[in-house]
Formats: sequence, C-alpha cells, structure tokens
Amino acid sequence: MKIFLLTVGKTSQKNIKEEILLYTKRLSYYTDFELQEIPSLKSSTKISQSELKKSEGQMIMKYLKSSDYVLLLDKNGKSYSSIDFSKKIEKLMLNSFKRVVFVIGGAFGFSDELYSCCNEKVSLSNMTFSHQMVRLFFVEQLYRAFTIINNEKYHHQ
Repeated sequence: MKIFLLTVGKTSQKNIKEEILLYTKRLSYYTDFELQEIPSLKSSTKISQSELKKSEGQMIMKYLKSSDYVLLLDKNGKSYSSIDFSKKIEKLMLNSFKRVVFVIGGAFGFSDELYSCCNEKVSLSNMTFSHQMVRLFFVEQLYRAFTIINNEKYHHQ
C-alpha cells in the first residue's frame, strides 16, 4: 500500500520542513510514502472563498485516481486516538488498497466536489493549527501508527 499525502501550499519554515523530512524518512521503513505539495493560488486574495476552494479542488482532483481511497483532513472529520488511528491504518492495509491518499486542503477547506468524492474525513483535533503544523502533526502520527502496529517502543500508554 502506498500512502500519499497531498497538501495545498508549500512548507516554508525550515525547522518544520526538517521535521517533516525526518518523519518521512522514518516512514520509508514501513511503507511507500510520498508527500506532494500543490502550489497555492497566487491570486487568492482576488477571488471569493468558494471560488478558491473550487480552484484548489480542481488542482487536487488532478492527482487523484479512481482507485484511490481518499481521506480528507477536515475539522468536521472523525477524531481518532493514536491507537485507534493505528488500527485504522492497519485496516486500510488489510483491505489491500493500492494507494491511500490523505489530503490537507487550503485555508478555507475543501470544495463540494472533493467532499463528494472522498471516502472519509479525519480530524486531527478540534483546535485550529497552521497548515504547516498540520503536515508535521500528520506525518508524526502516521509514523506513530506504524510503530504501534509493529509493537515498537515509541508510543507510551
């Protein structure tokens, strides 16, 4: 199973980039993982939020395949504990999906088109985080999930 993380916008803070790279390297021991950044729209201040979401949605859709299992990281999604998230990842692996795609959208969320084509929505927290931090939190939680699945000493209960 390949895990594909698709994000809108680039990570510009050096320290966050380095931490994301660290967890990306660690993930390579467990799974085929790829992070793809989609550039933000440059004229985002000149269009409405709904038009921005629609445009970002169209860009995201270009990366999705009909066989993908798509999970949107969304504030209204299902919340998981780290243990439950590891069980979710394990279940996705057992279902033999060729590619599981997690999507971190832009600042205003996702287009209706993306909501209608996704398989699930996942929330990392009820709190609001910067999109750069969300990327780091997500790759760390994904790494944590694999260490839990493999009964390794990283997660403490």
